[in-house]
Amino acid sequence: MERNEVGALVQSAVDGDAAAWKAIVEGLGPLVWSVVRAHRLSDADAHEVYQTVWFRFTQHLGRIREPEKAGSWLASTARHECLKVHRDARRLMLTDDPQLLDRVSEDGTPEQSLLETEEAAAQSERVRRLWQEFEELGERCRQLLRVLIASPPPSYQEVSAALDIAVGSIGPLRQRCLRRLRARLEARGTL
Repeated sequence: MERNEVGALVQSAVDGDAAAWKAIVEGLGPLVWSVVRAHRLSDADAHEVYQTVWFRFTQHLGRIREPEKAGSWLASTARHECLKVHRDARRLMLTDDPQLLDRVSEDGTPEQSLLETEEAAAQSERVRRLWQEFEELGERCRQLLRVLIASPPPSYQEVSAALDIAVGSIGPLRQRCLRRLRARLEARGTL
């Protein structure tokens, strides 16, 4: 088709002339197909691109500034749509490889995420209750246990000097404090 002829047909198609539209598709359809085939798409993708190009052409029909260059517009659009299909195909690769299909996601399943969230919430609640019961212990027990859980742990001599407790009394006092804490937690059903 000659450029002048294409320009006149585009103008007529804009005005609603169905025969002009049919002439454009028949005259420039082979051009669109040649661009699509040059990109070696699958049959399904090629047909999809072909239809998309014509759809885009109808969307822009009234806005094409140089109607005589409609063939160039169609070829360029076909090229861009083909490249888009190639880009999308690289992102999504179909496979039937069982090793890839059976691989566990690094993110885990939604069920695993839910279980982990529930476990974290339960753990957080246990820790909250532990500290709540810890605060109910006597001052002497709280001081001793706080010092003993320091990191790095202090020596018994350092604990003795800090809390004014005989070195030989630290172990037995620690055991009594931990037993009280355990009893409180068991009474509340936390353990």
